[in-house]
Formats: sequence, C-alpha cells, structure tokens
Amino acid sequence: MVKDLDELNRIRTAVQLGASLFDRALEVLRPGVKETEVAAAMEYAARLAGAEEMSFPTIIASGARSALPHGRATEQTIAPGAFVVCDFGVILGGYCSDQTRTVWVRAGSGAPAEEARRAYEAVREAQQSAIEAVRPGITVAEVDDAARRVLRKARLARYFTHSTGHGVGLEIHEAPRVAAGQKEILHPGMVITIEPGVYFPGKWGIRIEDMVAVSDCGGEVLTPTSKDFLAI
Repeated sequence: MVKDLDELNRIRTAVQLGASLFDRALEVLRPGVKETEVAAAMEYAARLAGAEEMSFPTIIASGARSALPHGRATEQTIAPGAFVVCDFGVILGGYCSDQTRTVWVRAGSGAPAEEARRAYEAVREAQQSAIEAVRPGITVAEVDDAARRVLRKARLARYFTHSTGHGVGLEIHEAPRVAAGQKEILHPGMVITIEPGVYFPGKWGIRIEDMVAVSDCGGEVLTPTSKDFLAI
C-alpha cells in the first residue's frame, strides 16, 4: 500500500498522461456521437502518447446511462440535455492512473438545469471535503464519512451508492478500500482515489474522481484537471 519515491514518480507520470485524454474527449464529445467513438478517440490518443494499455475499459456513460456507476461505453449516442460520466485511466511504466470527470451536454442553446448544477456542486464539495480529510493517522472510514456528510446535508446521500475510493498502483484497485467501516489507517506514500458520486436512476449521474497521494502533512492531489462545472 505504501509507495516509495520511484513508484510515486511513476504514478505521477501516468496520471499526467491519463489526464491529457480528457482534452481529447472534449474535442470529440458532442450530441449524436457514439459513446464508443469518444472512448476510441481517447484510447488511440493514449497509445500514441506511449501508454501500455488502459487501466480498465473506458467508461463513457451518457444520459440515463450516466446513472450507472460502472457503465461501459456502448453504441448509444450522446444525449443532449444530460450529463456524461467519463471515467478512464492508463498504464504507463507499469503503474495505473484513474480519473473521472462529468460534463453537461447542452440541448441547443439552453442553459443547464439548476437541479443539475446544484447536484454537481454538491458532489464537488463532497469530493473536496474528503480530499481535505486526507492525512496520516486517520482511518479511510473517516475520509469516506467526510464526503458523505456533505451529501447528507444536501439531501443526496441516498444517491451515493458506492465507496469513496480505493488504492491505486500496479493494479487499478488495490488496498486500502476507502469506505465506511474500514479500519485501515492512512500513511505517507499511500495513493488513493477520492470519487464520490450521485446517481438518479433513469435520469443521470455525476461522479468526480482524483488520485491523491498521502503526504507527511496531508494529501497531494495528483490529478491536474479542472473540476469546474463544464457545459459543452
């Protein structure tokens, strides 16, 4: 679970390459484009940039499918007036990256629904609260609870249906599991994801995910991509 300096540097490099794929996604992602076309463009860019392979099958889940926490890219076309969850990562130098961003696809010139903005900002606040909780000596359950407290306050906690995160390294899912009831204590050198989300069945979903390295005094967010609400 605890990475040495060389491992941390390899993970940072993988995260940087992985994050660059989101720019490619935004170039392709439009209403009428298939989810698989967006995923293919990202995966091709990853290979061109030197990735050994993807960390896991790229998730591009649009419209009602964004309410599936682990919806793989399908032949479905991107729907306007809804969210698209983009969850992706690469393997570089043997180490994995993992990142999720969620974007709103406009319906014509219409503005995003206020409900969608409120839900997105609640998830972003929950994620930030969990990131700020990361430090040596606390349990992973405390990090999980930091995210859930925010969503409880926003009355969205029942729509958060999975754990807050997991370790990442040579494997995409490693210990520790960042979840309620888990007693593992954070130590410097651990690398975990922080990825709260809310999912409204049949409607849409939102997830925001960064990789965070536990430092001597807190947590270092490795993922460089903006988390501002993005409508395209």
